[in-house]
Amino acid sequence: MWAGFAAYLGVLARAPRLGRRTVWGAIVVLLLLFACLPPLLSHDVYSYVDYARLGVLHGLDPYVRGPAAAPADPAFAQVTWPHTASAYGPLFTLASYPLAWLPVGVAVHVLKAASALAVLATAAIVARLAPLRGVDPLRAAAFVALNPLVLVHVVGGPHNDAFAVLLTTLGVAGILSAREAESGAAFVAAIALKASAAVALPFAAVAALQGPTGRYVKASLTYRPVGPVGRLGIGAGVAAGVIALAAWVAFGWDWLDALALVGGSQGHTSHLSVPTTFARIAGVGKDVARAGALALYAILVAWLLLWAWRGGDWVRAAAWATFGLLLATAWLLPWYLLWPLPLAALSRDNLLKLSILVLTAYQLGARIPL
Repeated sequence: MWAGFAAYLGVLARAPRLGRRTVWGAIVVLLLLFACLPPLLSHDVYSYVDYARLGVLHGLDPYVRGPAAAPADPAFAQVTWPHTASAYGPLFTLASYPLAWLPVGVAVHVLKAASALAVLATAAIVARLAPLRGVDPLRAAAFVALNPLVLVHVVGGPHNDAFAVLLTTLGVAGILSAREAESGAAFVAAIALKASAAVALPFAAVAALQGPTGRYVKASLTYRPVGPVGRLGIGAGVAAGVIALAAWVAFGWDWLDALALVGGSQGHTSHLSVPTTFARIAGVGKDVARAGALALYAILVAWLLLWAWRGGDWVRAAAWATFGLLLATAWLLPWYLLWPLPLAALSRDNLLKLSILVLTAYQLGARIPL
């Protein structure tokens, strides 16, 4: 992990000199390598497959029953949270249902391949937007796709954060290209995959309220009877309605229980989260550290929204808000580091990028059974 991190820093430092072929070749080869490996350091992917099999093959609602409801299923032997119902969004659960018809091993590698493709697509979108934001595209792509936590955990895991972050990045691209309706739909779809994607949406709304500005959107401007924020709202509303209807048909209202499970994760603590580490060093209670971190985070988000409303760069503000969530949560897992990477790569904020690299270094040993 440390050798990979050192190589990552080297590529970031020299990306423009290495050239397009070298950087993109490294991205494609490493994503392919980690997609072909067996699942690494986490068995969450078996939970994804098991929830799909519960719904399709066993006729059980994965938002009501955990994997232990079908202990004879081939996926169950590898599940590490056997009694926990699904905490994932309904869009991801429904999208994963076709995997139930595949052998477990094949389904796992389909998810690994899909995660690798999602990371590759995210890096490609970031590289496409980077020149319009005054950022080097090769360095931006490498910043997203070659982070060792992304390779080992998001692709090697794999984890569905890759899909939520891809949709969030599409939402950002929609705002930057004056395609607000598509942006709203992408943001809602991302939230319907994983609730953490909701962090960037308020900043996109601020950008839409202010209207399209900047040289990177002028080429896309045409007269439209509905303003930017209206188009964002229409896209988000239509997507929310379609997803909610599909979820209701499939699960009733039980899928809303996933939101409670996500909130309940703050009742857990991971050893290397920032609040837990602070509590351990300062000798204070974990609950006190958690509450203090969340209060500071609320203040940070409010200030960032105000700053963006007053003309600050909304992408930069959203990047800091997403990174701040990683600092504030008591349940920090290394694959969460993917969340701020595309936004930070486009932020033109070197302090933010350095802070993410420091947190990456701190998380390198997380979840490794030593």
